Amino acid sequence: MDTIGVQDFLVVAVLLFSVGFLGVVLRRNLLLVLMSLELMLNAINVALVAFSRHSANMDGSLFVFFIMTVAAAEVTVGLALLVALYKKRQSVFSEHMTLLKN
Repeated sequence: MDTIGVQDFLVVAVLLFSVGFLGVVLRRNLLLVLMSLELMLNAINVALVAFSRHSANMDGSLFVFFIMTVAAAEVTVGLALLVALYKKRQSVFSEHMTLLKN
């Protein structure tokens, strides 16, 4: 039976990143955009872990740990901003955000 190589992990990472990118570009709900950004970040983490595992160096895995810590703080701040935005505008859709127009 064949082992899973670094190419397989990179294919998964590219697919995850593509789905996340499409979510950022096509979605209008800011909560879904935030989730898509996190999906893109996790795709990068998968690629970093794959390269780290391939090179038998743990630096990439350690870097991923710090990225995940920062991502948790990012999600907390993003969700807090979305809750505040919803309380003020009763919507989290990007087309309703017209404060900076004109």
